[in-house]
Amino acid sequence: MESRGSLGSTLAYLECPRCGERFAADRPANVCGCGSPLLARYDLAAAAARLPREALAGRRADLWRYAEVLPVRDPACVVTLGEGFTPLLDAPRLGASLGLSDLWIKDEGQNPTGTFKARGAAVGVSRALELGVAALRMPTAGNAGGAWAAYAARAGLPLLVAMPADAPPINRRETVLAGASTYLVRGLISDAGALVARSGARTGAFDAATLREPYRIEGKKTMGYEIAEQFGWSLPSAIIYPAGGGVGVIGIWKALQEMEAMGWISGPPPRLVIVQAEGCRPLVEAFRAGADASTFWTGAETVAAGLRVPKALGDFLVLRAVRETGGTAVAVSDDDIRAAMRLTARAEGLWICPEGAAAVAAAARLRTSGFFAAGDRVVVLNTGTGLKYPELGPPDPPVLDPGDEIPD
Repeated sequence: MESRGSLGSTLAYLECPRCGERFAADRPANVCGCGSPLLARYDLAAAAARLPREALAGRRADLWRYAEVLPVRDPACVVTLGEGFTPLLDAPRLGASLGLSDLWIKDEGQNPTGTFKARGAAVGVSRALELGVAALRMPTAGNAGGAWAAYAARAGLPLLVAMPADAPPINRRETVLAGASTYLVRGLISDAGALVARSGARTGAFDAATLREPYRIEGKKTMGYEIAEQFGWSLPSAIIYPAGGGVGVIGIWKALQEMEAMGWISGPPPRLVIVQAEGCRPLVEAFRAGADASTFWTGAETVAAGLRVPKALGDFLVLRAVRETGGTAVAVSDDDIRAAMRLTARAEGLWICPEGAAAVAAAARLRTSGFFAAGDRVVVLNTGTGLKYPELGPPDPPVLDPGDEIPD
């Protein structure tokens, strides 16, 4: 593809956060030999010189406004549907019901494909295109598959997807609609991953599974950049993130470190809080036990499909992010999730996804326990639109004949 100049990316190399080994950035890469995900590293001094934060005001209102700290160099390789720079909404009525006077919701449901997965797909697919990857494969719990299918279609890249057979119906349909070769597995995302890995050994398609390529996280980290910018570079007290694979919380933590190194922010970071479902809480149990990694969760079950991840590849990074920022880990029940969906809709008019509702339920729990003070500025990450989960909505209203009267 013919180049149209440079985006100004300061990408320098890839690094293993476990053993410290470095890798060249400009060839396709998966995980380190030690099994750890790889992280993209930048020349942040050059990034700060090229992009003072004040210069952002005149830039495009999507995640590509942070091009200097994103990995794509060639503008011709950017695959975009307008993702990023989602609204950060104050939620005073919901906050009042939870005892929090400064509650905010980062509404990722307004992304293309309806979830924050569009961020990772946009950057991951763009970088794959730039590196000459011919085909992609991935397991998914649902929403990531829909996002990667959409962006792969826009890029003209073949994609193979496997997901649990009980993934939300809309996720199953959107991958097929976008042309991805889609297979359903009677099992969990871990079973889908094993199926995709066997296929990859035969086909050679590039593995784009969560944290098995280093660029999905770069799209997700822009949530951290946006939160800081939208608050005028004054950081909130805490950010609550619903963690399945945990890529977003690792990305936000990475963004905080990068912004501090560039002189864009200062002071203590927000406490990063992860929330999982009671029926699948490997990260919460690892945090409570003081462990550095989680144990595979047997019998994972929850209405929040995105939280039904029995073992996260980057679990050690998620736990490190939570501990280093003074955060915590919370598990909530499916009943809590359903109640939080109803409460948020009635208080703020937002139909949030069950994963986002888990974060609302966690905010309530942490206010009650005293972890949050009433005046703390707390940001809840709503990772997708609730419109993708009609089965979790209320029952249909009563049906009347034309001559009937509406009851008093």
